[in-house]
Amino acid sequence: MQSINKEQPLSISVKQLTEGETNLISSLANISALIHSHWSTVSFWCGFYLIYENQLVLGPFQGPVACTTIQFGKGVCGKAWEKKETIIVKNVHQFEGHIACSSKTNSEIVAPILANGEVVGVLDIDSEQFDAFTSHHQKELQLICANIATQFFS
Repeated sequence: MQSINKEQPLSISVKQLTEGETNLISSLANISALIHSHWSTVSFWCGFYLIYENQLVLGPFQGPVACTTIQFGKGVCGKAWEKKETIIVKNVHQFEGHIACSSKTNSEIVAPILANGEVVGVLDIDSEQFDAFTSHHQKELQLICANIATQFFS
């Protein structure tokens, strides 16, 4: 594992962190820790949900206890799975069908991990701030998810 340069884009740091790694779970654990610390000003909760038996099941994460399963099309994570696209929610209290794993969450971003055109999991970040996520966060998370798909699902 290489040392992480906090001045470079997060997606590059994640790629360096997982380079040569073969275990998905330990890599996702380190990725969630890196994102959570790198974006500590916006990240209240950061983690992965992986598709298992046709539902999203909680994977490695950083933050308080979380919901363990999410159904297709339900909540922000389920909608990102259904639409196969990143979703940014400026105010989760105005998102119809939002699943409140924590009452402290006010905004959220979810990026799908796409392998061969199919969603295999999602990367979810919650913030206590309203409107915490930008197109910069979206681009970085999409690059991170693409790297995960290439490295572990190809």
